Amino acid sequence: MRARAKHILTIPAIALLISCAAAPAASGEQVAPLPASDYTVHKECATAVPGRAGCLSLALVALTPAAKAHTHPLGIVRSRPAAPSAGAGSFGLRPQDVHSVYSLPTSPPQPQTVAIVDAYNDPTAESDLDQYSKELGLPGCTAASGCFRKVNEHGETSPLPYPSSLAELEAGLAGSGAERGEAEEAAGWGVEISLDMEAVHATCETCHIVLVEADDPSFVNLETAERTADASGAGEISNSFGGPEIEESPEEELASAFNDPGTVVTASAGDAGYLAWDAESFYEQGYAEFPASSPHVVAVGGTRLSATSGSWAGESVWNGDGAGGGGCSVVFEAQPWQRAVSDWSSVGCSSDRAVADISADADPYTGLAVFDSSPACRWRVEAHYVHWCTIGGTSLASPLIAGVFALAGGAGSAAYPAQSLYANTRADPGALHDVVSGSNGECATPYSETGLSGCSVTEEGASCSQHLVCVAGTGYDGPTGLGTPNGLAAFDPNGSGAGEAGGNSNGTGGSEQQSPIQQAPVRPAPAPPTTTVPLVAVSPQLAGLALTVKALVALNRARPRMAAVAFGFSTNVIQTVRASLSRRARPRHHHHLRWAPVGQASTILAIPGRNSGHLGGRSVLRHGTYRLLLTPAHGAARAIEFKIG
Repeated sequence: MRARAKHILTIPAIALLISCAAAPAASGEQVAPLPASDYTVHKECATAVPGRAGCLSLALVALTPAAKAHTHPLGIVRSRPAAPSAGAGSFGLRPQDVHSVYSLPTSPPQPQTVAIVDAYNDPTAESDLDQYSKELGLPGCTAASGCFRKVNEHGETSPLPYPSSLAELEAGLAGSGAERGEAEEAAGWGVEISLDMEAVHATCETCHIVLVEADDPSFVNLETAERTADASGAGEISNSFGGPEIEESPEEELASAFNDPGTVVTASAGDAGYLAWDAESFYEQGYAEFPASSPHVVAVGGTRLSATSGSWAGESVWNGDGAGGGGCSVVFEAQPWQRAVSDWSSVGCSSDRAVADISADADPYTGLAVFDSSPACRWRVEAHYVHWCTIGGTSLASPLIAGVFALAGGAGSAAYPAQSLYANTRADPGALHDVVSGSNGECATPYSETGLSGCSVTEEGASCSQHLVCVAGTGYDGPTGLGTPNGLAAFDPNGSGAGEAGGNSNGTGGSEQQSPIQQAPVRPAPAPPTTTVPLVAVSPQLAGLALTVKALVALNRARPRMAAVAFGFSTNVIQTVRASLSRRARPRHHHHLRWAPVGQASTILAIPGRNSGHLGGRSVLRHGTYRLLLTPAHGAARAIEFKIG
């Protein structure tokens, strides 16, 4: 993990930290944002744990009197505001900045509805969105106008998840133990909800918004909410959350709500760098983020935006106090349209899915001005309090890109809109800003005073052997995908690449190379060694079965999932090996303990030497004694036992 000074801030601590401000300076001249050393970044949501996702929003918190005065506009160089205000840019990017830097219109050609999926209830969501609209001059978006809807994960307006009111949330924050923990988690997701709504509204000003609130951040409930979002009639669904993909399998993902042909589904790539190297939890490190790693969604990476007076002046990979996520999937295969990019051989993912597909601004220092009524977003400016925060993270990038797709008319006839994105960019490389500088690779040096990585790109690129999966370059690269918006040409379902992309909601049409896949991406079998293995002369042997260190850590946590069972073993021949899990239990009407199967077995094609594998499924493993059994096609089976709890 990066050697950096971490500021651990609770919500009450933030309120105390930002309660005083210096007097504003004179307005008029062009000024740049204050150095990042005047700020720190606060993670809004709890770290992802097995079975649960974390939201990916990061708040920029002022540390010095000059920063607290809000006399420097954040994000871009422009005139010093006469008085601190969101409209003057004091708290980050405004809707007009999003439109100008990315050359976007304000409305789609046809009415569009964008759904956002989050956890817990934001009791002030509608009023916050209304206040945001009024202060920044946007069209109103309320339930009364028919523009805004809020439902629970089952599509019902009542009952909504916890908390039912702002008063209940504040009471929880004033409590202790589990009550306070849940309240703090809900408050973080409340800020996430405000960011998601307002990023969509800032990008597509006349789009309708459906907020679907899951009971909690468990993947089970979030996927239920995702299905509700699809049933709402939304053309675009934004997901600003994630967790390590190790808990997924291709079969599960194929049947999941994130495989949604005919709908634009965007997902945040993560805030902890290439393969989550900067994640606080060991459980997250080493994996791409899911659902962004799903081959059926549009994975959105993060950049640091440079702009002057509202004009785009360049972007680089976000890597500093936080970093855009990405990496090669260890679970899913890349879609044919991703493998068709001209520089795919330099990406370094072989046939595996690479994250991301596209990117947008995510650095909190160049983040969005967000209005939120909760105690998590409360500043004293001059003699009064305001509820404006600066929020970044790939949680900003995902709803922004969903809004851009909506401006272009949605998915059109494409089953998977990412296919149109790749085809349009291939037909017109200038349709996106190509981000060619930076890396999201690992850096052990503290970030600089300006909030940038303290390492060179070469040092960071060592994480991925200098491949494009973690180093930006001309054309496609992992951290930023194909690039960032430059108008709507790349997103147009009827654009210059539409004929090449082809396809419809049933996945037909288009060239053979570019047609959408309809079956689960199945990882091809490892190629046999170039030398012939004497299968007859050698007695097949299976040895060295052991759980991985990462599995031991994951299984020691509360409510571990079946997918956390990862293991290694050796074999001396090429053969298939069946892995199954069972739990020692006493079946009904029996007096003796027996091994009861748990979940479904997995099949691994093993090659001579050391192999690795993991079980699939999200089944929660209860306390008890378990047996992992490997049954090879030839030779003796091997088993190990372990306890949970």
